[in-house]
Amino acid sequence: MPVPLPELTDWQYELGGVLMGADTSIQVIETTGLGRPPSRENDADQPSMDGVFAGPDYYAGRQVQFDAAIRIPGDPAACHDVVVALQAAADAQAVRLTGGATMPLRILRPGRPVKRLHGRLRKLDPEYKQVIHGYVPLDIEFLATDPTFYADTQTTTEIPLGWLTGGGFKAPVSAPIYVQSGTTAADRPGWVVNQGTGDTWPVIRITGPVATVTVTHVASGRQLSLPTLNLTSSSQWIEIDTRPGYRTITRENGGNAATLLAPASRIDLFSLPPGQSEMRWTGFDSTNTARMRLTWRDAYTAL
Repeated sequence: MPVPLPELTDWQYELGGVLMGADTSIQVIETTGLGRPPSRENDADQPSMDGVFAGPDYYAGRQVQFDAAIRIPGDPAACHDVVVALQAAADAQAVRLTGGATMPLRILRPGRPVKRLHGRLRKLDPEYKQVIHGYVPLDIEFLATDPTFYADTQTTTEIPLGWLTGGGFKAPVSAPIYVQSGTTAADRPGWVVNQGTGDTWPVIRITGPVATVTVTHVASGRQLSLPTLNLTSSSQWIEIDTRPGYRTITRENGGNAATLLAPASRIDLFSLPPGQSEMRWTGFDSTNTARMRLTWRDAYTAL
């Protein structure tokens, strides 16, 4: 079972299971890198005239730097133990030697929910000059490969196959016949809600038995089509991970199933915008037991 994450209080941070900040043994003196992330500009000089043409701006990785210090008076061994604990999570082979793998940095500010960044510990530089007194300054750098802040907890919803979400007849039926607009969530099952302020990226798992599947984000019309998919039983599934740095399609046996995705389907564009979105999916299932499960974290552009 997964290890429970430490509870945070205001002005605390958690990295690799180690708490930093208020009321901990690691005093955080200053933190930088939590504002607007750096951009990769694509500006070009205007030919034969003043100024530049503003190209698309893409966010680069977010570098979060901590000016901190371990304070455990009279206990140099405990100071060394704290450094070991901070380094241990970053040294785990599942993170360090796996492409795209990250570790979370969790943050709690007063009046805000716990938010997290995903990335790698790039620098952990202790200064041991005063360790005999139980004081070790720390220079810590964490590179968030995805600059977006995410909710600390995941949200999951499961959608059966065959919901009629485009409106319908209102019983009892009598002439003249009126068709419901289906504009409210109660009338149209299949809603997902990103309560953040930025686009988030879902993990979509489809469990059989089902064949020839298409997943649609209704408002944008974006689709993920798997025309040759055939899941023959409830023990078979396929998972589409749209998250930046992952973007994989795998089967229940761990095999790569990217070839099942139609060429016109763009996994890199299949995000959930802020607010409410309707999701539909179609396929062939004679048992009416197939399910689609969406898992996501609400996304935020600012802390």
